[in-house]
Amino acid sequence: MWIMATPEFIVETRKKIGHDPMWIPAVSAVVLRDSTDDSPWAVPEVLLVKRADNGAWTPVTGICDPGVEAHDAARREVLEETGLHVTPAALLGVGTVGPVVHVNGDHASYMSIAVRLEADDPTLDPVVGDEENVEVGWYSIAHMPVKDPKWRLIIADAAAQRKHPQQFTPRLGFTKRN
Repeated sequence: MWIMATPEFIVETRKKIGHDPMWIPAVSAVVLRDSTDDSPWAVPEVLLVKRADNGAWTPVTGICDPGVEAHDAARREVLEETGLHVTPAALLGVGTVGPVVHVNGDHASYMSIAVRLEADDPTLDPVVGDEENVEVGWYSIAHMPVKDPKWRLIIADAAAQRKHPQQFTPRLGFTKRN
């Protein structure tokens, strides 16, 4: 089941190209906050959503509208999906997702720009803000429910960049190519 609200520019383009492959700009918003655990070995917490379409836990994701900067799209998506206001902090990398065939037959590949963001008020609890997700919450990076290696890599990059920003180089490609 494909729940994601489809942006109007894609709806209009699909009227012209049907189900043919489409290249779509997207964002992956990795929001971190300091741990709520006071122990000396505590690691940051990451904001995660449980997707309604496939039940997977992921960072917030979304499609960039034409003319909108990736960091602004990331801020908008986090607000829409979790109710939290965030501030962009760093570029983590750029990679492709797909090709994907959606249940309606649409073919797409996504160029996803991963951005690290910080919660403006890290004490606030997120809420499910739309029909795209069924759960949302803060999770310790050490104990998060994320299974997909791609997302685990991006979240690890966010933590590394946050801890050692001068030594971090944005990743080109999110997955290992054979």
